[in-house]
Amino acid sequence: MILLTVLFLCIISTYSASVKGHTTGPSLNNDKLYKFAYSTEVYVDRVKASLQKSAGYRLSSGVDVSLLWRNPDNDDDQLVKVTIKDVQVENVNERPAVKNIFKEKNTENIIGKEYLQALQRPMVLELVRGKVKNFYSYENEPAFTQNIKRGLASLFQLQLHSGPAHEVDISGKCNTTYHVRQDQVTKIKDLVSCEIEKQGFTSHNRILDVSMKATSATIYVLEDSFFKSIKAEENYALVLNSRRKPGAKIVSKQRLELKSVEAGPGLIAGKQVAGVVKTLDSSYVAVSLVAEPVKSKCKKCPSLSEHWKSIREEMYPEKLYKAEAAKSFLSFIQNIRKATKEEILQLIRSEKKELLPQIVDAVTSAQTLESLEAMLEFLDFKDKSTSLLQERFLYACGFASHPSETLLKSLTAKFKEDIANEEIRETLVTVMGALIKKLCDREGCKLPAVVEAKRLILNRLEKAKKDDNVRMYLLALKNALLPEAIPLLLKYAESEEGPTSNLAATALQRYDPSFLTKEVKKTMNRIYHQNRRVHEKTVRTTAAAIILNSNPSYMEVKNILLSIGELPLEMNKYMLSMIQDILHFEMPSSKTIRQVLKDMRTLNYDRFSKTGASSAYSGYITRGPDVSSTYSLDILYSGSGILRRSNMNIRIFDRNAELHAIQVVIEAQGLESIIAATPDEGEENLDSYAGMSAILFDVQLRPVTFFQGYGDLMSKMLSATGDLVNVVKGLILLTDYSQEIQLQSGQRASVEFLGGLAIDISGGMEFSLWYRESKTTIKNRVAMFIAGNTEVDSFFVKTGMETTFEVETTLDFISTVQFSQYPFLVCMQMDRVDSPSRSYVTKYESLPSGRRYTARRGKAELLAGNEYPLHQENSNMCRKVIGTKSDSSSSWF
Repeated sequence: MILLTVLFLCIISTYSASVKGHTTGPSLNNDKLYKFAYSTEVYVDRVKASLQKSAGYRLSSGVDVSLLWRNPDNDDDQLVKVTIKDVQVENVNERPAVKNIFKEKNTENIIGKEYLQALQRPMVLELVRGKVKNFYSYENEPAFTQNIKRGLASLFQLQLHSGPAHEVDISGKCNTTYHVRQDQVTKIKDLVSCEIEKQGFTSHNRILDVSMKATSATIYVLEDSFFKSIKAEENYALVLNSRRKPGAKIVSKQRLELKSVEAGPGLIAGKQVAGVVKTLDSSYVAVSLVAEPVKSKCKKCPSLSEHWKSIREEMYPEKLYKAEAAKSFLSFIQNIRKATKEEILQLIRSEKKELLPQIVDAVTSAQTLESLEAMLEFLDFKDKSTSLLQERFLYACGFASHPSETLLKSLTAKFKEDIANEEIRETLVTVMGALIKKLCDREGCKLPAVVEAKRLILNRLEKAKKDDNVRMYLLALKNALLPEAIPLLLKYAESEEGPTSNLAATALQRYDPSFLTKEVKKTMNRIYHQNRRVHEKTVRTTAAAIILNSNPSYMEVKNILLSIGELPLEMNKYMLSMIQDILHFEMPSSKTIRQVLKDMRTLNYDRFSKTGASSAYSGYITRGPDVSSTYSLDILYSGSGILRRSNMNIRIFDRNAELHAIQVVIEAQGLESIIAATPDEGEENLDSYAGMSAILFDVQLRPVTFFQGYGDLMSKMLSATGDLVNVVKGLILLTDYSQEIQLQSGQRASVEFLGGLAIDISGGMEFSLWYRESKTTIKNRVAMFIAGNTEVDSFFVKTGMETTFEVETTLDFISTVQFSQYPFLVCMQMDRVDSPSRSYVTKYESLPSGRRYTARRGKAELLAGNEYPLHQENSNMCRKVIGTKSDSSSSWF
């Protein structure tokens, strides 16, 4: 028994000794100096380009590693000294001497004496079970050199068994996965999961935003329980969702290779880490392994006023549809974001009136607290004479790419104050609706400012007595798209008349089908089939469109199809054209429609042979693997041949998102008295009216009135010049993406994409009583400029790539109606002029001294003009209209 007890104790002591001597991470041998060769490389280029031609640089050095202390109670607890030495900076790719910015420059001249000394001061790591528990360095060391050391120190973290892990390194707290195979370990870091302070912003709509893919892999090869080699690679690929070519990529590589093992210093005696570190150097402090934010300051950047002087000539109103105007607008925004409130106000107050609207566009689009405060101080909403500037400010707020709660709170406060111009008041609340939607889309619906603005709009709509006030709040809800507003919109759509009913119905049309409940569809069916009261054609057709676009049932589709033939003449034709367009374009409800059409009671010649001029048609502008764009044109006439509604839409979409880029609607009513015609059913008491409304990049703008009332109509007709009425004119910030990326090698990258639009949308209606002809025109003149800059800034060297793309185009939509006979002749034309486009890619490397290398490539194209095809019936009518036009019809009235 005693012998068994002794044997058991011997086994236990032997097992305990083996556990004590075993480590679960890399282990250094005592009294040894490990000499490594270390390099870190960065590359910047287009996504699919070869690294051999990329811009970039290499930082190489020797690295000495030695064991200072091992915990006497735990072999897995080690204190390691790491020293960077013999630092060199060079091109990452071979360059001819004339293109080598580092030629004849020693390391001290490139990096700077202070930075080089800091970089070569030793750091100390406490490794516990393969992880960096503490990182010791000098407290006042420059952040840049500290980050380079952090990047090297992070390589020393290793887990010797396969599986997931949560690690803190230079990238933050990240999810990692290890794959172990004999003496090789692969570590995959999920960069998206890394918890680190984020700097930057993104665009509101995914179509206008930038997508980024990031990967990180590190391969460790071990020998004698320590590192033989480490190879790490980190990749970032960034592409514009709206234009995936060329995009940008950043590649960061690290390599640590063991060159020799020599006799090294002995271990320091001690039981506590802190005491050992103090013995080594009392100046050492424990600092976080997570990178410090670093931002270099621009030394030769122009002031705000200097920059404005350099672009001023491109910002005059007559040049606002040129690409150069959009380019200048974007560069101006970048400069404003660095400016103080006082600098901004000084510039605004010193400029003349015709340039002020463009300055207001840029200052508001900058979206900094200083720019907002400057605008609120400069604009006096009690002064009617500055209404144009107030409107430009408000629309720029509505198009904000990343609006803040402060912005909405400021506008809500303004709305509660006195406003001299009622149209500005209407624009203000409409923009508030757009900001509510954008903030809610980013999970900000419960923010105090959002809650207050929603309550204000809903409460005031319920209390509104005047039609103008009701329509004002309905416009705000058309932008806000609040689920809780749907019952109110249903009430106004079904119970009101004229523009109010139509506005409520079109607001419901903008909701995602998932919000359109059974109650919504019941109400839309009652409106379309006029179960409770007579409705105008514009409201009924909108109700039909809502039903057909929200997963309609078999019976809903059947009832709509059976109604065709019993409707007013032009509405018959319009509904028939809408059904045919859904089938032609393979919209979601097309399957149900095809099922219903198998029944001969719905599919018969009498129903599908209705004549008229009204129509609806959709088609593709562009169709690509990633992003496509479509156009739709629909036009509805009264039975007497006068326009009731003309609707043009352009949408952009990808697999996951959609952007309502443009909608221009021209509406008219009560014009039958001009030609002594009889109004259609339900439209006998409508006042004479014509106007235009627009949606631009998902934001409903305040409608523009051509005339209101018979007296105003006759006055406008007698004084008509044929000039188009401007609806939107200005500069719009579309893409606004800025991100700071911490590379695991220690360098910091910045990525910025800006997209601007110079736009001029105008439209008009003309009547010729003599020739019994009407004409509606919508002219869209736009220029777009997109600029991207991807840069790695290491204080002593910058490397990066700039990309630009610009295009100018004009899109015209003209509808001509000859109502001297019935059925009257209608010709719709949608034309795009020749569109020049240019794109450039510039790669660069530069030193603070001014020495710079650049490589630039460009491409210019002319996209041929095009007349977009509509249906064959329209083509036949256009031949007749154009052929019968008199050469002497130059005067309309």
